[in-house]
Amino acid sequence: MNQHLGPVTVPDSARLGAVQQLCDIADPYDHSDEALFIEAMNESNRWHAERSPFFASLWDGRPIDNVVEQPYVHANFFKMHEVLSIPRADVAVHATSSGTTGQKSQMFWDSWTHQAGQRMVARIYDHYGWIDAREPVHYLLYTNQPTPSVKLGSSMTGQFMTDFAPVQSVHYGLAHTGTGHEFDAFGCIRALQEFADSGLPVRIFGFPAFLSFTLDRMRAMGLPPLKLNERSLVLFGGGWKSNADKQISKTEMRDKITDMLGIPDGRVRDGYGSVEHSIPYLECAHHNLHVPTWSRALVRDVKTLDVLGFGEPGYLQFVSPYITSAPAQSVLMGDLAALHAPDECGCGAKTPWFEILGRAGVSRNKSCAIAAAELLKGKS
Repeated sequence: MNQHLGPVTVPDSARLGAVQQLCDIADPYDHSDEALFIEAMNESNRWHAERSPFFASLWDGRPIDNVVEQPYVHANFFKMHEVLSIPRADVAVHATSSGTTGQKSQMFWDSWTHQAGQRMVARIYDHYGWIDAREPVHYLLYTNQPTPSVKLGSSMTGQFMTDFAPVQSVHYGLAHTGTGHEFDAFGCIRALQEFADSGLPVRIFGFPAFLSFTLDRMRAMGLPPLKLNERSLVLFGGGWKSNADKQISKTEMRDKITDMLGIPDGRVRDGYGSVEHSIPYLECAHHNLHVPTWSRALVRDVKTLDVLGFGEPGYLQFVSPYITSAPAQSVLMGDLAALHAPDECGCGAKTPWFEILGRAGVSRNKSCAIAAAELLKGKS
């Protein structure tokens, strides 16, 4: 059994019994026990209210009956404030967001929060058959090469992703130069050529922009396409950020990867996540982001903040009771999204899924602020 699938225990089993029970559900896409989820949220609210003066001032103390009633914090709050529900001595991981400009969010995880989040990823990997010990694999990580000072959540995630198949080699696309990190296109091309020659599977993780730039450079240099092992896997996370003006569609990106690396469409998946809300959201075989067992998603109107129905665009809100280290059990993201019913996908997963319509703070492309303004037309 993979090391990350083992038992993980909440800090206080008497106070967080429902949280434990919810997080112990192994099926990653099961929303059938809504009563348990609400009980776990009420436990989480009491936990944070007793330990965080900030959350105590936000919550009126009344138990919620559904997730719509759950108080939320805007993700930008965590860019300006450090709030904890644990003593700093209990902080196991201090992570920052991977934004390229502006103030970065600071998040603090205790051992339970960190390990429970890793177990969620492992269960989703297991669900899709991505835990594979048959043979070693080469890793190409488009994240910052680790150094003692690097606390970026994306860098930590990249290292963690090497735990699900034996390591033959690891190459970092954002190499450490001694004073910072730089994208090393030529080094990535050499690594991919060596990986192809070895015949072993390859796993590529991280920011999609840098793989796109690597493949563009290969084409510009007149290099022939590579044929990587068919069990290779590409998993993106983090979006295009400051490279948003060069962003291509997900379909174009998958086609480029298949053409240049020979990796099948079904083995190229995108993911969504954030330091502020570290639940993993990974695409299904139909390339949709289903909401896992341990979370719920809402979409709120950009003007009234009322909860919207399926298919209507608005601000994305995530709710999950599992985090015990900070009052981030309900976070309103700056991203615009639309929520969809499970049967609109057809992959077989029984939970709703969402599509991202725009990213917040993208200055060189259409920003969420502009997109939100467009949504407001006709509503005033």
